[in-house]
Amino acid sequence: MADTGSTTNLAGGAAKPAEPGAAAPGAADKLDDKDQRRQFNYALVKFCDMPDEVRAESVDMVVTAVEKHPGNYEVREAVRVERAATALTRVQAASKTIKEQMDKRCGSSWHVVVGEGFGFEITHEMRNLLHMYFGGSVGILVWKAS
Repeated sequence: MADTGSTTNLAGGAAKPAEPGAAAPGAADKLDDKDQRRQFNYALVKFCDMPDEVRAESVDMVVTAVEKHPGNYEVREAVRVERAATALTRVQAASKTIKEQMDKRCGSSWHVVVGEGFGFEITHEMRNLLHMYFGGSVGILVWKAS
């Protein structure tokens, strides 16, 4: 016969008695989410086949553009929080800035996707692809196609 108490503890976590002066459990979760956002304020390159010099320039360029245009990059969520035009403008401004700078530095035909929760299957030139995350959940895809 299975012990349902042990499986409940594994699934939902063990219930701990409340300590005097401790914050509510919901408040602690909200603070943890904000702390995690601050901790992931660096570039995480998932895949890049660019030469090292171009890669370093591209990552710096992308980080600068995303920091310059802060906001919620998940358009569906942003529509609920603020006007859709403002949310799209932020996403478009960041991606447009990255594209223009890549076109100037590395020639034309660069494409950029900035957002949260997207997948991709693309055709690109060899040694011209960068897929990275910044700020924990903002995904950036930069590639060159002729």
